[in-house]
Amino acid sequence: MMDPRTSAQDVMRCDLCETAVVQMHCDTCLVNLCTACVGKHMISDESKDHRVVKFQSRKSTPLYPGCKTHIKERCEMYCNQCDIPVCNICIASDQHLTHKFLTILQILDEKKNKIIKEQTELKKTIYPTYQDIASDVQNRMSQLEKEYGDLSIAITKHGEDWHTEIDKLVRKLKVEVDEMKNTQLQTLQKHLDEINKNISDIKDEINAVNVTIDSNDLSILFNAKFNVDRYKKLPQKIVSSIPKFMPGKIQEKELHRMFGALTQSSLNSNGCYYSMKTPQKSPEAGSSPPVKQLLDQPVTVNTLDTGYQYNLYKVACLSDEEIWTRGDDSTMKLYSINQGSLLKSITTKSGNRPTGIAVTKSGDLVYTDYRDRTVNIVKNEKIEEVIRLQNWKPDKVCSTSSGDLLVIMDSNDNKQTKVVCYSGSTEKQTIQFDDKGKPLYSSGYSSTYITENRNLDICVSDCGAKAVVVVNQVGKLRFRYTGHTPAPKNKPFSPVGITTDSQSHILTADDYNDCVHIIDQDGQFLRYIVCGLCEPWGLCTDTNDNLFVAQCRNRQVKKIKYLQ
Repeated sequence: MMDPRTSAQDVMRCDLCETAVVQMHCDTCLVNLCTACVGKHMISDESKDHRVVKFQSRKSTPLYPGCKTHIKERCEMYCNQCDIPVCNICIASDQHLTHKFLTILQILDEKKNKIIKEQTELKKTIYPTYQDIASDVQNRMSQLEKEYGDLSIAITKHGEDWHTEIDKLVRKLKVEVDEMKNTQLQTLQKHLDEINKNISDIKDEINAVNVTIDSNDLSILFNAKFNVDRYKKLPQKIVSSIPKFMPGKIQEKELHRMFGALTQSSLNSNGCYYSMKTPQKSPEAGSSPPVKQLLDQPVTVNTLDTGYQYNLYKVACLSDEEIWTRGDDSTMKLYSINQGSLLKSITTKSGNRPTGIAVTKSGDLVYTDYRDRTVNIVKNEKIEEVIRLQNWKPDKVCSTSSGDLLVIMDSNDNKQTKVVCYSGSTEKQTIQFDDKGKPLYSSGYSSTYITENRNLDICVSDCGAKAVVVVNQVGKLRFRYTGHTPAPKNKPFSPVGITTDSQSHILTADDYNDCVHIIDQDGQFLRYIVCGLCEPWGLCTDTNDNLFVAQCRNRQVKKIKYLQ
């Protein structure tokens, strides 16, 4: 038989007797009771106003807060002036004369609504934002691991190069030592040979003298001549000097200067904060945009000849009527698309060809100067430098819904590519690597274009990687779109210009296949736009979701309607 107090399959038992089945509940004490124990519980603490209800109705009775002034009283009213719960005795006191009161339940409803609203914000906004921030920090930590690893490898390689050069120097000095030694030994050996010859000659002279002295032949003794004086002049003494090795003094500071040093690292926020994750809608829109369906057959509404001498690369909407264009020279032109007339021309400050152009929320033209390493804004036809880079070169640019600038940039050696978000001239965010520390974007003179979707995703067309790379607002990779088959001309996917529309569609030009790909915000292919396009390059959409396509070789802009 199962123990009624411990069995997981047993019914709930009275908290007092622990045997009878629960039938009642005290909302004041939060105690489960059987009917037999209700009376016992009521008298257990007569200071409390026990509110006993059926078990099924538990927690239905509001548990009013105790009065801080009158200990045994409960507060069923709320004083607006004092902003505190009050009991009946408090209300009758002089302290709250002429004050206005609300029932505590009215305040409770307001508090609950506020808490529910805050709970919703916690669930749908704050919690996801912190998740993304944690992911972003983790990505940065992974990137730090990689970059510090690369730094250590570079230092080790430089050390090996130094060792190689030092080994070469040591070998060179040792060869010089051997050459000096051999030269001196050869000279001394020649000198020794001459001395040894003299010694041999002297011995012969001594033997000749002995023979002469021992001879009885007086004529031999009389005629004997010996060249003793020849040997009295001793040979010149050769003194050898050994070269000394004068080691350079190793001075740590000088060694550091010659070998190389590290710049200072930094870890600070620079006054920048993460942005709160927003619901999946345009920040400007009070509600979701009306749903528009794709047309079965897109229609060309208008065609504009821009008059550029060579190629046309970029188009940016100033309004539904006016578009900025950028070609192969230093001039950016503003056209009326419907009238086909040139309204304005702006030449870059440096005289260089602008790399990317965009229009800000306030209607100002922004352009990047790759060679001058600057990002510039045109206000009232005056050019202001917003950003100047040192070790990077700005490529394409777009203006976000929040008024920030997203800039694609290449490193000086063209081996790295990244996206940087700027608020004015202040860097807010850098996007370069995925969760595994691998580059998100290809590098090496590759064409890249950038735009922001309505859901705040950052979309980059990466021609070098033959992909559209989409990350969320904290830089976490969402997907890569690598084209769809069959393509109109069955050629490899070649994404260049990119834009989005009110439906969060992503549109990218494919110059190899003379078409525009339409994909949804999750990377699913929807449709091609062909419309007789010839090498489409730059793209933009207006507020009515008309698509403008800059065609590279024929220097025309087509206005195309593709949504109902």
